[in-house]
Amino acid sequence: MNEEENIREVSTGITRCRKLLTALGDESRQHLILTMMQMGDCSGVRVVDVAAKTNLSRPAVSHHLQILKDAGLLKTRKEGTKIYYYFDPDMEGMTRLIRTLTLAVEITQALPDRSGEE
Repeated sequence: MNEEENIREVSTGITRCRKLLTALGDESRQHLILTMMQMGDCSGVRVVDVAAKTNLSRPAVSHHLQILKDAGLLKTRKEGTKIYYYFDPDMEGMTRLIRTLTLAVEITQALPDRSGEE
């Protein structure tokens, strides 16, 4: 691929990752992701369990987990009236974001030095 095609691919990647970038950009959601990882329950966690581990209310946790789900980071499983949130095992969105950022780094590394330093 030439430079122009690479830049177009980065642009497309950023557009496709917009929801994920927004979701990851929030400090509360970052904290929830880390909390869920520390809980280590592969079968999923309930909102009430996550709320008990944080200083957030159940409605706030539910709201943030829904945003993470909409961004493709989490999935849900329902058992009766209980909803369990778990990390998407495919991590397709994260993989796309990593590819996009890696390509952006490659493009910028290939640019000439403009620092004025020799």
